[in-house]
Amino acid sequence: MDLRSSPTLGEMSKKSSIAQVDELQSRLLRLQQAIYKHQRRVVLLFEGADASGKGGAIRRLTTKLDPRGFRVYPIGPPTEEELSRHYLQRFFRRFPSHGELVIFDRSWYGRVLVERIDKFATEQEWRRAYLEINELEKWLIDDGTIVIKFFLHLSRDEQRQRLIARMQNPDKRWKIGDADLDAYEKWEDYTQAWNDMMSHTDTTACPWQVVAADNKHFARVEVLTRTVDILGNHLPEYDQKLDPALIKRMKKVFGKALSP
Repeated sequence: MDLRSSPTLGEMSKKSSIAQVDELQSRLLRLQQAIYKHQRRVVLLFEGADASGKGGAIRRLTTKLDPRGFRVYPIGPPTEEELSRHYLQRFFRRFPSHGELVIFDRSWYGRVLVERIDKFATEQEWRRAYLEINELEKWLIDDGTIVIKFFLHLSRDEQRQRLIARMQNPDKRWKIGDADLDAYEKWEDYTQAWNDMMSHTDTTACPWQVVAADNKHFARVEVLTRTVDILGNHLPEYDQKLDPALIKRMKKVFGKALSP
């Protein structure tokens, strides 16, 4: 896959997206209940350019979820202690327990992206990481974890507009810094790194979900739709049916106050 020729714009109005998002969020809640009921583990990870909409997509994913059943980890630079260990080790303690969904806002792919481009990793290290990452994801999947990885595909022109808008909005200025501008100026380097990432880690067991991200409304609906569809292929939505024995006891306890 060559991202340079892949579309970045999907058509959808805000009005159309609102209705779809609401229904998809309700379905995702039922799937979260199924994750808990069947004691499955789920990992969702998001990669993409700065301002590609990762945070907005994650907020729409989690709006209706029970907060006890999911965690979101924004991944930034490693700490001094983490730098002293294997780069993948800091993710191990963040993987989900049975019945839990974990979302990574950026991930272990930093080794072949920012660490490659800013030379925090040697060429030998980041080239070796493709195999290490594939093995990690295979290990998770073989152990029963459902892994879904999203790449939000944004055009450079749209990123420029969003970065400017962030600077002009007092409520969003905290989101922008020198690192964002550095990455914007290294757009071609990142595009090559993203293409290499796709080439080496888009596997049959764990494919990339590439989502056109120039239209936020389209991207949010697309992320929810794909998440619901993929999870639905692994487990049924929770049907909310009560145990007949529990119904019988409730009728005995509550009598006529219990609706039929």
